[in-house]
Amino acid sequence: MADLIVKAAVKDSLDDMNVASDFYDALDEEVRELLDDAARRAQENDRKTVQPRDL
Repeated sequence: MADLIVKAAVKDSLDDMNVASDFYDALDEEVRELLDDAARRAQENDRKTVQPRDL
């Protein structure tokens, strides 16, 4: 499966913090779950468009 996050953008956002290599995989999984939940909520409301309120 493709990565959903951009490692360079995450690193830039965390400024001077070090980032463990396995952090990216964990973050990617969290984002994947968030998207799945949002899509499910949109479908439950008979919509094909995911909206901010689905988060």
